[in-house]
Amino acid sequence: MTAIVDTPEEAAALELAPLLVRRPLEAYLDGCGLGSGPIEAEPLGDGHSNITYLIRREGGEWVLRRPPRPPLPPSAHDVLREARLLSAVEDADVRTPPVLATCDDESVIGAPFYVMEKIEGDVVVTDIPAALDTPAERARMAEELIDALVEIHAVDWQASGLEGYGKPSGYLERQVRRFSGLWEHNKTREVPEIDEGTAWLAANMPESGPATIVHGDYRLGNTMMGPGAPARLVSIFDWELATIGDPLADVGYLTATYAEPGEADGETTPMSALNAVTTREGFPSRAELIARYEERSGRSMSAVNWYQTLAMWKSAVFLEGSYKRLLAGTTDDPFFKMLDEGVPALARHALAIAHGE
Repeated sequence: MTAIVDTPEEAAALELAPLLVRRPLEAYLDGCGLGSGPIEAEPLGDGHSNITYLIRREGGEWVLRRPPRPPLPPSAHDVLREARLLSAVEDADVRTPPVLATCDDESVIGAPFYVMEKIEGDVVVTDIPAALDTPAERARMAEELIDALVEIHAVDWQASGLEGYGKPSGYLERQVRRFSGLWEHNKTREVPEIDEGTAWLAANMPESGPATIVHGDYRLGNTMMGPGAPARLVSIFDWELATIGDPLADVGYLTATYAEPGEADGETTPMSALNAVTTREGFPSRAELIARYEERSGRSMSAVNWYQTLAMWKSAVFLEGSYKRLLAGTTDDPFFKMLDEGVPALARHALAIAHGE
């Protein structure tokens, strides 16, 4: 598969569209004053969502973000919407990389994209940098994770120019309604626990407080720690799912997918493989994360189990779509083969959280 080519002519000759086209991108960056000369590019991250490249040329390094190859669902993978939010909060107390350029001209690389400043540091997914690999620094990483989330939720989003970015009222009702409909579209079999979860969420829905920016996929693996000790969270990435809504949805997702010290990876929380590194000594418990957020934000966490249930239920619904793709033969991703049992397990876990088990 050729992901990067030099010219539009080479791109047109391919059966599968490339992800970058060097010559027009070089011309575009020239016009933005971002370096000069030939481009070198390497992918960053796993590329399952919006695709991120590190771009090098004479004069510096930058990060480019673009959607996956089409076809794409309507409104999904809107990188320019993502860039709008990052630009809006640039002067606020939010740890985000500055956006340097946005491009809606698909003739440049075949899709819209934006370019942001490269931030130095480490993304902690499965390995911890040596300088931070102590119980005290692991604890500090978790504290930074919570404190940065409190900062996101404290932004005056209207004053930042984000009016109309999302619908501030009715967020929770829309989440349950939207994912109920998605289940009907995705399901390949009956999973009674999904239906039970839907009913429980509707019957026990809390009243939302004032709306804030919601990241939508907030977890340790979507942040960057600065070089060296002490641990400092220097940047938050992957704002693709961001909107205006109930901030506790972020707290629910973060803590529901967080693996506690002492847990076997994925044994207690099936989504904890996203953050299995947090089982190591020094990382705090979920209850300690929740208490720190409550103290720093001033928001009550009395209904946090509802938001955690929502996070697990949504994950089960979404991953059933991946399992459907596997059954249809459009993917052979080994992870998806585990979803035969994995989706019902997530749905059962959602119910266990709902009932305080």
